[in-house]
Amino acid sequence: MQQHFSLADCDVVGFDLDHTLCRYHLPQSARLIYDSFAQYLVTEKGYDEDLLILAPDSLDFCCKGLVLDIEEGNFLKLAEDGTVLRASHGTKSMTFEEILEIYGRREWKHFNTVSGMVSRTAKYYLYDNYFDLPGALLCARVVDSLDQHDGQRKYDFWKDMVAAIQHNYKISAFKENCGTYFPEVKNHPDKYLQKCPESVKKWLKQLKNAGKILLLITSSHSDYCRLLCEHVLGNDFEEYFDILITNALKPGFFSHTPNQRPFRTLENDEEQEALLSLDKPGWYSQGNAIQLYELLKKMTGKLDPKVVYFGDSMHSDIFPAHHYSNWETVFILEELLGDKATVPAKAESEPLEKKGKYEGDQLKVPYFVSKQWGSFFVDRVPGPENAEETLVHTWSCKCISTYSTIAIPSLEAIADLPLDYRFTRFSPNSSAAAGYYPSPPRVLLPDEDSVTMK
Repeated sequence: MQQHFSLADCDVVGFDLDHTLCRYHLPQSARLIYDSFAQYLVTEKGYDEDLLILAPDSLDFCCKGLVLDIEEGNFLKLAEDGTVLRASHGTKSMTFEEILEIYGRREWKHFNTVSGMVSRTAKYYLYDNYFDLPGALLCARVVDSLDQHDGQRKYDFWKDMVAAIQHNYKISAFKENCGTYFPEVKNHPDKYLQKCPESVKKWLKQLKNAGKILLLITSSHSDYCRLLCEHVLGNDFEEYFDILITNALKPGFFSHTPNQRPFRTLENDEEQEALLSLDKPGWYSQGNAIQLYELLKKMTGKLDPKVVYFGDSMHSDIFPAHHYSNWETVFILEELLGDKATVPAKAESEPLEKKGKYEGDQLKVPYFVSKQWGSFFVDRVPGPENAEETLVHTWSCKCISTYSTIAIPSLEAIADLPLDYRFTRFSPNSSAAAGYYPSPPRVLLPDEDSVTMK
C-alpha cells in the first residue's frame, strides 16, 4: 500500500454529521445528555433522585474506549492485547490487586467479540463517542447507588438504560418534542452547537469545485439533521452535498445488504416505501453502502471510485467503512486537542488561553486527559515481581492505527491545506504515531520523559 494519502486521489468525500461536520460545546452537551437519561431513570423507573445532581468534576470519569462489563457493574480500559489496564466498580477505581483477582493478566473474556466492534450485547457495552459517554458516568453512578441500597452483586439496570436512550433518541422524538434532549437543543441551539468555521465551508466548496462528489451519511433523523445543518452550515446547506443520507443506522449501513436495509425516500421527514435501487443524487433515509457505491460508479463513470469517509465513532464510522466497504477513513479525534494536558510538571506552564475554556466551576471538557483513566492512547502496567513498569498501547489506540487512514482533531485542522497535500498514512510498516495530523499525541513519541501518568 502507498505510504501517503491525498484527498486529490479521492473521487468521493463522505462525512458523518454529529461531532464531525457539526461540533458541539462538549461540557454543555455532555450535561444535557446525562440529564436526559437520568431524568428518565428517576421519573419513569424509580431510581435514586441523587442521580440528578452532578458535581462539576464528575465528567472526569468520561473517557472514550471504556467497556462496561454489564453483569459485574465494572468499567474496563483495555490494552491492545485485551488485558485489563484499569478498571472501576461503579465510579470507584479498582486496585491492581482487585483487577488481577477478577480478570487476571489474561485477555478479557469478551475481547474477541468486542475487537470485532460488536458494541451492543447483553453482557457489555463499548463507549466510543460523545453521545454515549455521559451514559457511562450515569451507569457507574447507578451501580454505586444499587450497591449502597441493595448490596447486589449482579446487575440488571441495563434494560432501563436502553429504555432511556430509546425514549430520548427515538425517531419520532424530535417531531413530538418528547424526552429532554431534542426540545432543549431546539430551544437553545447556540448553547450546544458550534458554528462551522468559514475555512471548513470554503474547503467543502473547494472539494466540490475540484469535481469531488460530497456525501453526508448520518444516523440522525432528517428533522434533527436539518436543524443541525441550518445552524452550523447555513440555510443553503444542501448545496454542499450531492447525496444526503439520514437515519443511516450505522454501522448497519455498511454491513447490511440491500434487502436488509433498503433506501427510502422522504416526504416531510416521513420515510416512504423502499426503493429497489438508488438511481440519482438526492436526500434519502436508511439504505446501504452497496447500492450507494453502485450509484457512485454511475456518477463518476469509474468502475472503482475511491471513497474517503470522515467520522468520529470507531464503532459506527471508521471500522465499518474500512472493514465492509474498503473505504479510506479519516478519524476525527478531539482527544488530540487534549494531549496538551499531558505536559510534564517540569515544563513551563502554558499560557492561560491554551488551557481549557471551561475551567473552574464549569464542567470539564471531556477530551482532556481523565485523572481516573489516564491517557486514551497508552498506559503503564506494573512488571512481574517489582520489575519496571512498561508502557503499553490501549486497545483504542490500536484500533486507530488499524482501521483509520489518518486521524485529525477536527476538519478545521486540514481545511487550509491544498487538496493534493500528502498525509502519511497509518500502516503496519510505519511507527504507531505516523498517521496523526498535525502531530501525534505526545505520549506516543519515543521520548518517554514527556509521558506523565497519574
